[in-house]
Parts: sequence; C-alpha cells; structure tokens
Amino acid sequence: MISYEGLEKALKEKGIGKTELSTELGLSTRTVAKIAKGEKLSKRSIHRIAEYLGESTDVIMKEISDNRILQILREEKDMKLSGGLYHELQVRMTYNSNHIEGSRLSEEQTRLIFETNTLDVGDGIQVDDVLETVHHFRAIDYVIDVAEDELTEDIIKYFHYILKHDTKDSTLEWFAVGDYKKRANVVGGRKTTSPSEVSNHMKSLLHEYNSMENVDIEDIIAFHADFEYIHPFQDGNGRVGRLIALKECLHHDIIPFIIEDSKKNYYYRGLSEWRNEKGYLIDTCLDGQDTFVKILDMLELASDFA
Repeated sequence: MISYEGLEKALKEKGIGKTELSTELGLSTRTVAKIAKGEKLSKRSIHRIAEYLGESTDVIMKEISDNRILQILREEKDMKLSGGLYHELQVRMTYNSNHIEGSRLSEEQTRLIFETNTLDVGDGIQVDDVLETVHHFRAIDYVIDVAEDELTEDIIKYFHYILKHDTKDSTLEWFAVGDYKKRANVVGGRKTTSPSEVSNHMKSLLHEYNSMENVDIEDIIAFHADFEYIHPFQDGNGRVGRLIALKECLHHDIIPFIIEDSKKNYYYRGLSEWRNEKGYLIDTCLDGQDTFVKILDMLELASDFA
C-alpha cells in the first residue's frame, strides 16, 4: 500500500492544490488518479514532485506493508531510530555475516561504526574490513527498499556491487564487481559452476523459485543452498546469499534468520551436506530464526508475531 499523507500535508502547508500541482509540473490525469487511488508513482514523477515542493521523496510517498517486520524496519530506517529492530538487525547481521567470511572486526567495533560512523582503530584492522562493514549496512538498507520486489539477477548483482565496490578486490582486473565471475573457483574442495555456465544456471534457479506460488522458509533455505552451490561471484557469495535470504524472508512475511559466527561450522556442514542431508542446514537456519526472535523478544515485539 502507498501513502501520500506527506504529499497532502506538504500541499496544505504551501497552499497548493492538486490541480495547480498538476498544471505546474505537467502531470497527466493518470498520474493524479494514481495519487488519489494510493497507487505507486514512477521514480521520475516522485522526484519532480519532491523537488517542486522542496521535500524528500521519502516524505512525499511512503510504502506501507502488511508485513509487520518489514514495516517496522522501514519506519525505523526512515526515522534513523536508534536502539530498535532496524538498529539491531544492522549490527548483528553485519557483524556475523562478515565475521563468517573472515572479518576481524568485533561486534563492538561493528556497533561503533554503525552508531557513530567512527572506529577506535587498533592494530591489524584492515581497510577492507571497515569498508565491507559500511557496505553491508547499505546492502541491508537496499534489502529493505526492494524487499517486496520479485527477486532478479539485477537485484542479486547489485547486492554484490554494494558489498565489493571500492575494496581491494575491485582493483583486480579479473575481479568483476557487480557481475558474475570470470574465473573458476573451488569452495571447500568442491568445484562450483564454471563461469560460462553461471548465467544460465542463475536464470534457471530464479525461474524455478519465482514460479512457486507459496514460498516457505524451507524454500528460501533451498534457494540459498543452490545459490551457494552455483557460487556465481568471484568472492562475496556467502554474504550475498544471506542478504538474499533476508530479502526473501521479508518478501514472504517470514521471520528472518541470522547465522551467528559461533554456529558457522554447523552452517558450513549444512551447505556441504545439502545434497545428501538437508536437515543440517534447515536446522541451522531455524536456529538462526530463533536468534531473530530473541531480538524481537528483547524489544518486546515477539508477541506481535506469536
């Protein structure tokens, strides 16, 4: 659902009617009708209206979701609220997801970067650890923005771009930032999909997944496992895969899961054994769902989702 309450307020404060707005900006009758019906306008139209009224686009048009968790995250993100669900998701998922992949930043350092945009630098802190922490914050913001959109290759590639741009990897000629890998890679001694086959495998995976009528938590876990088996990017596949899982949980009104660094051995076992025994990964992800529920409980929100 789309709310134009901010637009209505701005028009009233400035003494501008919708007819005048339409005339001044050359808006079509269809665009004006969309506002009246609470339908989503194009980005171009919203930017023109916001610029004319001297307001931000977030004020002019807000998406309101029936998905309670997603709506809380959107509201707290827009408010820049400290200490809420959005805040805790950013810190805990970013710390754990990056630490699983080898980041040496502590949870306290991750929290400090998110809360103050500063870091008390100690010995041995790598620039990429800091960059990829900040990038992961922005990637979660993007997840929230596109949560209700159908999952596409473009969205997945943009996750990778957000995470890896401006890092040391991005300076390597053979490293594709925001695009599929150019060189073959091996994970845990297992051969992954070859670069020449990645695009077709991803298209097939997405087609099958997006064709499902009712997606549940096990479908999202299965997609995650299949994505990691393809391993479409040169690096960053784990973090991208977990961001996709977060997006899809929010998309389908499912409580998300956060894989804790302390459980990474169980997580890796679940991925490596997926083709033989699916229960390992499913149990680990459901445990990660319990981690998210504990955050809801801490914030006295768990009863809303019982």
